[in-house]
Amino acid sequence: MSSLDDLYRRVIMDHYQNPRNRGELQDDGSVTINLNNPTCGDRIQLQMKVENGKIEDVKFMGEGCSISMSSASMMTQAVKGATVEEALKLADIFSGLMKGEEIDDDDLDLGDIEALQGVAKFPARIKCATLAWKALQQGANQA
Repeated sequence: MSSLDDLYRRVIMDHYQNPRNRGELQDDGSVTINLNNPTCGDRIQLQMKVENGKIEDVKFMGEGCSISMSSASMMTQAVKGATVEEALKLADIFSGLMKGEEIDDDDLDLGDIEALQGVAKFPARIKCATLAWKALQQGANQA
């Protein structure tokens, strides 16, 4: 195993064991999306507070494998404070990453999300990684 793979594995496990933005929003003006992956039992509830086209706050609750919960943690961290447009662009980029596509945008820093790129090698796990991102897309379209 390469040291980069080991680093990515540690980043994924850190987000799984210490999820960021886990919980529920107390604001009634938030959008709530519930999704599940019946193939492996992953489920997520994503809540987003969007004001003036910007994601002011985002939280998630759910149960699932380390890939799905880590991805949700990374996603919420990446889009909190972003515009809806920026979040949707990032979701498209992430979708391409899961398809094994190269990222062309040199100005884009994926941060911890980059640790999930290895999931593309395991087609059965792609749905785990993309569950939270699909919830984001649905929530952004509702907001």
